[in-house]
Amino acid sequence: TPKRWEVLRTLAGAGELAIREVARRVGRDVKAVHNDLTALAAAGIIERTEGGHVHFPYDTIHVDYMLTAAA
Repeated sequence: TPKRWEVLRTLAGAGELAIREVARRVGRDVKAVHNDLTALAAAGIIERTEGGHVHFPYDTIHVDYMLTAAA
């Protein structure tokens, strides 16, 4: 989603951040950002640290996908 892309842009190159800090930087509710981070972690895109922070271990992300009409 566009909001998850915004979260990824915020995390890129930022190191480890607390969930509240991510929410502050994107100007969104902590619970909504937490839900997005949970989905991104489940997809293997971000990592959660032992201290409860989140980390996007890349400076850049490239996405290549194909969208096909439903049959």
